Amino acid sequence: MLSKDTLQFLEDLKANNNRDWFLDNKKRYEAFKKDLHQLIGDLLDAMKPLDPSLEMLEVKNCTFRINRDIRFSKDKSPYKSHVGIWISSGAKGMNRSGYYIQIEKGASFIAGGLYCPEPEDLKKMRKEIAYFHDDLEAILNAKEFKKEFTDFDRNDKNTLKNPPRGYEKDHPAIDLLKLKSFESTQRIDISAVTKKDFVATVSKKLIALKPLNDFINRALTSEE
Repeated sequence: MLSKDTLQFLEDLKANNNRDWFLDNKKRYEAFKKDLHQLIGDLLDAMKPLDPSLEMLEVKNCTFRINRDIRFSKDKSPYKSHVGIWISSGAKGMNRSGYYIQIEKGASFIAGGLYCPEPEDLKKMRKEIAYFHDDLEAILNAKEFKKEFTDFDRNDKNTLKNPPRGYEKDHPAIDLLKLKSFESTQRIDISAVTKKDFVATVSKKLIALKPLNDFINRALTSEE
C-alpha cells in the first residue's frame, strides 16, 4: 500500500510541476520515494514465489526516474506525476514481457505483456503465433485470465488493417497476427492503493498474466 501523503505529493507535484517547487519539497519527495520503494519490495516478496523468473529482481530494477525525458516532447514539465512499476525478468538491453502497475488519479491500471515491440521482436512474436496460436488462444481463453483481463488490448492504432507481410488473410490466427502490440490491462481505482490488502490483491490479479508472459518470452528468446 501507499500512504495518502504519497498520493497527495503526486497531486501537488502535478499542480506545481517545476524545479523550484520540487526543490522546496525535497523532504516530501524523499518520503514519497521511501514509501514507493517499500511498496515495490512488498510486491516483489509477493510475486517471486508465484513467478520464479523474478527471483533476482531488486527494488532498483523495477523503478523509473521521476525526471521526464523532455528532449522531443512539447510538454516541458520536468517531472512525472504518476507512479510506474515494471516487474520483469528482462535485463538491460533485453526486451522481455512483464507486469506493470501505474498509479495516477483517474488513470490507474495494472497490465502485462509486450508493449509496441521493435521490428525484430515483433517478427519473433508473429512467428511464434503462426506456429503455436493454439497455445496462445488457450492462454487468452483460460478462466483466470478471462476473469481479470478478458483479452489483448485492441484498437486501430495497434492493429494492422491488412495481414502482415508473409501471412495469408485466411490464416487461422490472422486477428492475432495483425496485432502490433501485445498487452492486456485492467483499470483500478486509486483508492485501492491505500488499502492494506493492495499488494495481495494486485499480486493475485497480475499472476493471471504469467502464462501470457511465458509465451511472449518464449517467442523473444527463440532462435530464428
